[in-house]
Amino acid sequence: MTAADRAIGGQDWLWRFAQVSSITETLPARSQAPEPVGGARPPIQVVPLRGLPIVAVVLALLVVAIAGNWLWALDFFHVVGGGLWTAIDLFVGLILGPILGRLSIPARAEFSARFMPKMVLIMPTLVTMTLGSGFQLARHLGNLNAGAAMHGWLVASFIVVGVMAVIALGILEPANIAVLFEMKKPRPDGEIIARLMKRFIYTAGVTGVMQVATLVIMTRLAT
Repeated sequence: MTAADRAIGGQDWLWRFAQVSSITETLPARSQAPEPVGGARPPIQVVPLRGLPIVAVVLALLVVAIAGNWLWALDFFHVVGGGLWTAIDLFVGLILGPILGRLSIPARAEFSARFMPKMVLIMPTLVTMTLGSGFQLARHLGNLNAGAAMHGWLVASFIVVGVMAVIALGILEPANIAVLFEMKKPRPDGEIIARLMKRFIYTAGVTGVMQVATLVIMTRLAT
């Protein structure tokens, strides 16, 4: 190979190197690639607005049943409300509670954000259904009279259900709402959420056990 050929070959190599360099400079570096932007945290509603019409309809029908003193409707509200109240307390306290206790704090927070808003509407509605229709049934059947054969069982049911109502509306509901307000903060405290969730679960377990006594009393009143 002559000196001229080597010079031409060297120029060709330099030209190819310049082309490759210009191409690689136009490509974005892997380290500079933009990271995918994660979705923003979904907003948390303390009160689910879409459930308010359902609650309004249920309470309106309850008022109509009480005003009309309709025995079948009162039985329906009392049995359905009491049954759901009992089932939710037993499920949350005895089944859901142990499961949540084994979850990580982020998992508990995610569950709370989806579960707690629904309980804000469900529990007060069920308590109102059960107590309102139950008292009207007792008045309708004459069990409020001190001389009634079932008056003692009725007083026992008032005591048990009254304690459960105080727990549900005075402890469970405030803990529920406190969790939701903590979740709405820009930087929620996972420890506070976990502590409030434990209070909610344990209290639901206590009312669940008390519901067993209620079932005994209610079945005795029905026979």
